[in-house]
Amino acid sequence: MQIKLTESRLPFASLLLIAPFFLWGTAMVAMKGVIPHTTPLFMAGVRLVPAGILVLVAGAIARRQQPQSWQAWLWISLFALVDGALFQGFLAEGLVRTGAGLGSVMIDSQPIAVALLSCWLFGESIGFWGWLGLCIGILGIGLIGLPDEWFLGMASSQIHLTFASLVDSGEWLMLLAALSMAIGTVIIRYVSRYADPVMATGWHMILGGLPLFALSSAVESQQWVNIDLSGWMALAYSTIFGSAIAYGLFFYFASSGNLTSLSSLTFLTPVFALLFGNLLLGEVLSPLQWVGVSLTLISIYLINQREVLKIGGKISAVTEELETNTVPVSLSIQDSKSDLLH
Repeated sequence: MQIKLTESRLPFASLLLIAPFFLWGTAMVAMKGVIPHTTPLFMAGVRLVPAGILVLVAGAIARRQQPQSWQAWLWISLFALVDGALFQGFLAEGLVRTGAGLGSVMIDSQPIAVALLSCWLFGESIGFWGWLGLCIGILGIGLIGLPDEWFLGMASSQIHLTFASLVDSGEWLMLLAALSMAIGTVIIRYVSRYADPVMATGWHMILGGLPLFALSSAVESQQWVNIDLSGWMALAYSTIFGSAIAYGLFFYFASSGNLTSLSSLTFLTPVFALLFGNLLLGEVLSPLQWVGVSLTLISIYLINQREVLKIGGKISAVTEELETNTVPVSLSIQDSKSDLLH
């Protein structure tokens, strides 16, 4: 992996690296049943504020340092606005107004934005294999989330009508959510220069969630009246595992690792959501979706092994060049010996 797992002090770092995307995917499955019984802004606030408190408590137990300087709080506030309020707000509103499949494709397109921003701001190398992996990943999640008819020859007029309805159905909100998450992933690199990334993550969830609760109280009603016990359990899972643990781990790795490689693992989120939706909810994957799952895994391998593949390609080229240049040299030596004998 491009992220230096061997330098991490966390046990089972490889599994922990994948854990946020597993938790996000399963949290999406848990949220499917509760979304019709609550309101989007309230649900977004529940996913942030309690989770932020849990992260801060865990950080305090681990004796992590609280933010001190005004620069730290300034960056945390910006982080809270972009990755907290805007991302969760757009995501919650988008989930209500759009289908889960197409919405998932749009929200998980953010690795492209992260790769571009990381290349521009931090000089991270993407290269041929990285771009190939990103393109394959987008195709993979497209096959997973988009209707099969889009790939099996639906009439052009129907495609036009489908795209024309994107704004009305809320997919543009999912695009804004994806962009917000991408910018937030980049911002954590600056936040970590002035504050502990785990404590900053906790504070950004609280500061980002409070405006969502305020908006919910102003424009929404009956936020929790229709939520039953199973719904509260789903919210608890999404808050504790899908937010507190997942975001804590994700931004811990994002604060020091390669952002392009880490962000590419976001492609795993719809894969986990589909697999556990199949196991727990009886949702059936189509053949095209299975192809999409395979392409997604291939894309993650290409992105995270791009430097190894690049070095391997250079070694092969050098070896081939040496072999090509060796033949004329040996032949010229034999010719010289023949000339001397004659």
